[in-house]
Amino acid sequence: MPPAGGERFAWAITGSGHELLESLAVAQRLPQVDLFLSGAAEEVLPMYGVQLDALRERFRVFRDKSCSAVPVGALYYEHYHTLVVAPATSNTVAKCAFGISDTLPTNMFAQAGKLGIPSLVYACDTEPVVLTRAPHDWVTLRPRRIEFDNVERLRAFEHCQVLCSVAQLEAALDARLRELALAWNPSSS
Repeated sequence: MPPAGGERFAWAITGSGHELLESLAVAQRLPQVDLFLSGAAEEVLPMYGVQLDALRERFRVFRDKSCSAVPVGALYYEHYHTLVVAPATSNTVAKCAFGISDTLPTNMFAQAGKLGIPSLVYACDTEPVVLTRAPHDWVTLRPRRIEFDNVERLRAFEHCQVLCSVAQLEAALDARLRELALAWNPSSS
């Protein structure tokens, strides 16, 4: 992926709880990240113990509160060099794969693609069996053929890299940081 202009990462969060906390831990290690939350993300985050006020201590947070997804306009002003959608629900993947942009994350994805801004999408439903932590227990999911088909369709998009794990996401971000001559934030532990 070629470098794009801008100085910040745009990180879109959807309504998935699958490796949500692990994804946020990766985001916290990146320099200059803004979060873009779907309405579903706002519902799911507290279920996993994440409060908006806590996110605002580390990130600029944009919420899906307008019909026209007003925060997307920041992409046009070249504030962002990379879009990350993580974790991405099968619903978000399907919408992105078919060009539907009716939430803040899907709108960000569509506009980033049109502007040539590289996008990294961590799709949750990529394996025949997915063991995931729900808010109160662990559950086993078996994605359907349609989820796999949509992931494959999304892989064909220009300026888009689809990832299947937090480890793959971290490796892709590491490569992107090197392209941009940036570094991970020092560990806070």
